[in-house]
Formats: sequence, C-alpha cells, structure tokens
Amino acid sequence: MYDRPETAAANDRYWQAIRTRLGHGPDTLTRTGELWEHWLAPDLVLSQTCGYPYRARLHGQVTLVGTPDYGLDGCPPGHYRSVFVARADDPRTDLRAFADAPFAYNEPLSQSGWAAPQNHALAQGFSFTNPHQTGGHRLSARAVAEGQADLAALDALTWSLIQRHDPFAADLREIDRTIPTPVLPYITAATRDPAPLFDAIAAAIADLSPEDRTTLSLKGLVRLPPEAYLAIPNPPPPA
Repeated sequence: MYDRPETAAANDRYWQAIRTRLGHGPDTLTRTGELWEHWLAPDLVLSQTCGYPYRARLHGQVTLVGTPDYGLDGCPPGHYRSVFVARADDPRTDLRAFADAPFAYNEPLSQSGWAAPQNHALAQGFSFTNPHQTGGHRLSARAVAEGQADLAALDALTWSLIQRHDPFAADLREIDRTIPTPVLPYITAATRDPAPLFDAIAAAIADLSPEDRTTLSLKGLVRLPPEAYLAIPNPPPPA
C-alpha cells in the first residue's frame, strides 16, 4: 500500500532490507495482479492489507505479522484515521450537509474510504446516501477536486501524500476526521511463523535512511491483536 511513483524506489529499498534480514523471499515486489489472489496465496511471504478485508474475509486465512506506525497526528501508534475533504470553494462546513451529496469512495471493503466514514456518520445519526465508487483514494480526491463528487473520505497517510505530491490538493480542504482505527496490517500465509518477519521488518525500518523513512512516513512496527481489527463494526454496503 501507499506505493506511487514518488515512493516506489523507497518501497523497493525497504523490501530489499526486509528480504536481506529474512534471508529469503521474492527478488522484487509484486505490483501487478489481483489483490485477493495475492493475499490468499498459500505461499504468501508478505503483503499489506486493509483492516476491513481482514475482518470481512481474511481473518482465519492469513496470519497477522505486525502493524506499521506512521506517526500520524492525533493517532496512537499503529493507528490512522479518515479525513473528509471537499472542494476548497464549497461553503458547507457541517458534515451532515453532505449526507445526500455525491460521495466518492475507493471501494466497498475499504476501512478508511467506506467503513470509517459511514460509521462516523452513523454515530451522528445519518449516512452518506449518494456513493460513487472511484477505485482509489487518489481518484476519489481528484473526483472531488474536479467536481465529479462533493465529498470523499481519504486515508490520512494517503491524504498526506496527495498534499505532498499532487497539485490538485490545493483545490481541496478538510471538513472533518474520523476516530482512529488500526492501520493497514502486514500479513503472511496462515502456515508461516510471523515472528521472523516481524523482526526483519522492525530491523529494516530502523535501518532505513532518514530520507526513505520520511518518504514512507515509517516510524516503527507494533503488535496489535486480531481483536483490535475485528472489534470495528461493519457498516451497510454501498447502495
């Protein structure tokens, strides 16, 4: 996750550092193919999934390795949140005013793009009733900036990367934020021992150059139990 042209080289060096410490694994990262096939592959070495797919379909079929800590503002270690963004010139400031507005989301099993924002709205007595699927957080942000939607909920780290690298971020502004939930976890095949992977990842993060650590926003690796992910409620799916 969080792999885009500006972070790709740092991600490659991160994987090589993990592989060196682990002593085995693919020569390069896999960037093509179908995510579910990768996640459920019986020979999976390491991947990163989202909390919603984990609790909805992957729990019991994969092993949690650890949770990266991105040091996000207002979040405990190993947690993140969703940021609601609207166009900078949109006069609305109350999130409820967007209940019936075109709402851009990346995909139905996204914690930050769908579950967290809907749970946030439901806690306030409403829901987003006009969803439009985009296929990615960056695409959701661009849809709002270009007027194809009025609101989107973005993974806080993705929003930070958009602000850092995408000029259209200047056309957006924050409206609200959800409560923190566990960050996208690292997983391995159900038959693998996660301990060597955890140790290799933690060491690799510690040894990253300051530049790569900044590029990837990586602060460390923490252990969160499966229950931390499974306790989050699942909202109704998009209409």
